[in-house]
Amino acid sequence: MSRSNDGPTSYRGRYAQPVSHRSLSAVSVDMCQQINKPNHFTSAYDIENLVVRRGLEFVIRVTFNRPFAEGDDFQVEFLIGSNPSPSKGTQVVVTFGNRNGGPWTGRILETSGETLMLGVTPTADAVVGKFRTYVAVMVGGGLQRTKRDPSTDLYVLFNAWCQDDAVFVPNDGERREYVLNDTGVIFQGSVGAVSHRNWTYGQFERGILDACIYILDASRMPIYNRGNIIKLVRKGSAMLNSQDDNGVLVGNWSEDFSMGTPPTSWTGSVKILLQYVNTGVPICFAQCWVFAGVFNTFLRCLGIPSRVITNFSSAHDNTGNLKTDLIFKPDGTPDKRHTRDSIWNYHCWNEVFMTRPDLPPGLAGWQVVDATPQETSDGHFRCGPASVSAIKEGLLCHQFDSGFVFAEVNSDVVFQKRDRYGTLSPFRVDKTHIGQAIYTKAVGSPAPMDITITYKHPEGSADDSRTMARAEEYGCERDHSELFLSDVKKYLRHDVCPSSLHPSLQCHLGQDVNLALEFQNQGEYPRSVQAHLSGSVVFYTGITASQFKDQSFSVTVTPYQSERRQQSPDSPYMPHLGAQLCLHFVVTGQADDQSVSAIKVVNLQTPSLTMTVSGTPQVQQRMYVTVSFTNPFNFPLHNVHVAMEGPGLMSDRTRNYSVINSQSSFSWTEEFTPRLDGPRCLVAQLNSSNLSEVTYRAELTVRRPAASDQQQRHKV
Repeated sequence: MSRSNDGPTSYRGRYAQPVSHRSLSAVSVDMCQQINKPNHFTSAYDIENLVVRRGLEFVIRVTFNRPFAEGDDFQVEFLIGSNPSPSKGTQVVVTFGNRNGGPWTGRILETSGETLMLGVTPTADAVVGKFRTYVAVMVGGGLQRTKRDPSTDLYVLFNAWCQDDAVFVPNDGERREYVLNDTGVIFQGSVGAVSHRNWTYGQFERGILDACIYILDASRMPIYNRGNIIKLVRKGSAMLNSQDDNGVLVGNWSEDFSMGTPPTSWTGSVKILLQYVNTGVPICFAQCWVFAGVFNTFLRCLGIPSRVITNFSSAHDNTGNLKTDLIFKPDGTPDKRHTRDSIWNYHCWNEVFMTRPDLPPGLAGWQVVDATPQETSDGHFRCGPASVSAIKEGLLCHQFDSGFVFAEVNSDVVFQKRDRYGTLSPFRVDKTHIGQAIYTKAVGSPAPMDITITYKHPEGSADDSRTMARAEEYGCERDHSELFLSDVKKYLRHDVCPSSLHPSLQCHLGQDVNLALEFQNQGEYPRSVQAHLSGSVVFYTGITASQFKDQSFSVTVTPYQSERRQQSPDSPYMPHLGAQLCLHFVVTGQADDQSVSAIKVVNLQTPSLTMTVSGTPQVQQRMYVTVSFTNPFNFPLHNVHVAMEGPGLMSDRTRNYSVINSQSSFSWTEEFTPRLDGPRCLVAQLNSSNLSEVTYRAELTVRRPAASDQQQRHKV
């Protein structure tokens, strides 16, 4: 039986003031979301519970059954996981008097009758995740806790605004871009013909924060490690692919996507993450930009500053050195059978901004993490975090995976000729082709920002030479072939107009690609070159899908002069194209005992959708968007899939058409109601079995309703 509380006023030993005969108990807990969310930059999260960033005070309002009196004692407890422990930071006790509590600090801000306004500050290295909240009152010799109340659950995130947090970013514009921006641009194509893909990160959309925590739970990462940024991003890199741990995405670099969704059909991360958390099954299919886009959502959702990076002409070397070997037959044609290395037109990964207390000073800041499954790292398909500063200086002894990333941006391309006995002889080394440009989205703009200089010193500079020498000291083997200097040099250029030879002009899908080959003779004697030109449709990974051109010819170059040859595409590429948009041309030549070669990648440009937005751009105001398209080609489009979405505006919507004939059109209108104010965007994309990457991005600024509008709605 419980002891009766009836009786006269009593005194407790160490207090001189009388205390009410009624035991103190907590009646209600208010997490004060309207106050906390703006202060913690978490208002955009579409979630019922409070979301805060660690290292920054938040307030809660606790109402007791009577006014708080001297001698009363209570504490607020935050618990996470199934077996919380104070020693592991998963059971945190916050006290508000002289009694010692846990590492989080608390203070009483205001007293008003039975209600106390409390301030609670998590440590800047607190565990990140979803905490349960309890108020415990000292009663007699024990504690009386409030009942479990899901409405008081608390999400704690990393904090780029806190100087003591490992992810602190000093610049406010960069914080807003790399943590708060929920849309982005991922660059693709090739150097000289850069294209882009709009991507919806959607880190604030309903269910995404819980999905990110589910990924950590599914990884079985100990909860007490989830405040450690290095361990968390390393685990995330492994869990975003399904290669060995039933992670989020299944990679597929073939042309058969019949068992899932083609990578080009995704418009963003939200649909992928929600489908994964609802089924627990890896989502089919992804390629590098999808892995990077979804990983970016995961990182930003948890408060980690991150961005998507594109490395153009990215080396994928299968021998672990700084040489990318391209093999040719004795007649100069590419030897695809024996070529194991590949050069991707581009490869996407992520960077996160963080301190590196495990590394020497000067190596903090941006770190490479890559979720695309390529090589194992400590037994799992993952990569990073690798310090960008360490990569630039060739300090490849530091963890994690810096040597692998260094090779992606610094390999030498070695052209090897294979004789009939299988012996390889190098005839050309290109030290500048790999990592020609490294791009990311600019802060506050969809324009590209060239960050190549953060990864490598200028080619041929003294600093570059020192970096390469240092990398070799740490085990990255370079090419040191002694090559005979050729008198003949070769350039390969393309354009859609035969009268112009500028190499950077864009080629549009369906138009002829006219090639200009330029041979330069830097010797004093005429040279007769026996040349070969091959043209292939390739995946963006450099792997050949089909060959459409195979032509031999000869050209004579006079001393100290150039000879230019125009090559028309007598073999059309369209029947070989499928859903690919990349053409790869290789020209090789033999002049006496000298060999020459050149490579050109052509990315075909697609038409765009048309998108119109109507209605008043205001929160909770009905609006409409119309997407339309006319097939400009002389062939029908089959199995057409159209999707559109906009974070803070509308969830993913899709529509399918079995066929769109030549010159035929469609128009599709959807209604939506904005949830968030400020600059917003809608993204639409069309894909079909024979055409992909037809997109459009519409930007609009949504305003908050006026105070009078809000009052009117409340009256209604």
